[in-house]
Amino acid sequence: MEDLLDHISAEIYQNSYVIVDNFIDENFRKALLEEQINLVNQGKFRHAAVGKGGQKQVRTEIRSDEVLWMDADDLSPLQASYWAKVEEIRKVLNQRCFLGLRSFEGHFARYPIGSFYKRHLDQFHAVPHRVVTVILYLNDSWTSEDEGVLRMYFSQEDGSERYEDILPLGGRLVVFLSGEIPHEVLPTKKERISITGWLRNID
Repeated sequence: MEDLLDHISAEIYQNSYVIVDNFIDENFRKALLEEQINLVNQGKFRHAAVGKGGQKQVRTEIRSDEVLWMDADDLSPLQASYWAKVEEIRKVLNQRCFLGLRSFEGHFARYPIGSFYKRHLDQFHAVPHRVVTVILYLNDSWTSEDEGVLRMYFSQEDGSERYEDILPLGGRLVVFLSGEIPHEVLPTKKERISITGWLRNID
């Protein structure tokens, strides 16, 4: 785990993002997936909103996913185990990258068939405290034919822009600086499930 944490911190420092496959083992992934499916079946998920506070509203032309926020004071044993792993990432990023990360917030995210999230930044004027985005995919299987990729955009020295498409493979962790990398979720042809969260510089 220490080597993995070193790798994550080095990549964030040098490139602002990192992709880690098989971040969790299969049994843990399947258990988290089953827990999320049970919560969906209980009707716990809601359409995701955009904006903050009084500006918060459901805008399905911008994003059409569904979410269930986790309560830091009432985590299931599985959720607590995952938060403990994220806590290790928080500590090493503070040690190596001096990011001043103090807390984590996260939610289960479900993208039904055909859903998407248009290009955006996770850190903007309404949520300046989000410093690092952390995404863990829980899907059983995924191929390029299923689409629903995470597309990340990067500025080039010549002023042009390139993008990288990341398949939401089960067990894959994606970590990036929230204020630096615009991204979107392209329309998916299969139900797409993850835990999405943010390491923040507030308690």
